[in-house]
Amino acid sequence: MQIRRTANTLWSKDDNFEFKIFSSPEELELAIKEKNELGFSARLTAGFCWKWSNEINSDGSLVNDVVVGYFERPWNAREGLTGMKKGIPKSQFWAYDEGGIDQIGCIYTAQGFEFDHVGVIFGNDLRFNLNNSIWEGYPEESYDTQVKSSDNFLQLVKNTYRVQRDEGLLCLLHG
Repeated sequence: MQIRRTANTLWSKDDNFEFKIFSSPEELELAIKEKNELGFSARLTAGFCWKWSNEINSDGSLVNDVVVGYFERPWNAREGLTGMKKGIPKSQFWAYDEGGIDQIGCIYTAQGFEFDHVGVIFGNDLRFNLNNSIWEGYPEESYDTQVKSSDNFLQLVKNTYRVQRDEGLLCLLHG
């Protein structure tokens, strides 16, 4: 991601690591759910490029804030959100509760958790320019108020998407 060199910047082939780019969020979600059904810890995450509702629907379900074409899913529940219908885990349990598989965790929410497989939906805040072979940042596409107001937006958003896991990374580059 053209992030400064560290001890772990070079890609090395590792048979235990799986990296795939999917053509749709539906395909990505299916792959994550298949890994989960096989007994692996697996979750879907996304950059903070969509509103994160403070309320729930009248039936107690979470609002489908993450929308990519016809694909619509809710973020994981916000901390302190009440009135959710049965089966929706509270915010601190989304990563391990079985009901969390139907939610999308913000990349920030997923930090600190260890998953065997993680699916990442890149939002429109970070795009790769194929003509110039560089990453470009679009703060107007971000809902992260602190990062989007920074003079160093591009570097901060690249660091946000930098996800390293022991087993596998499955991603969709949206935009």
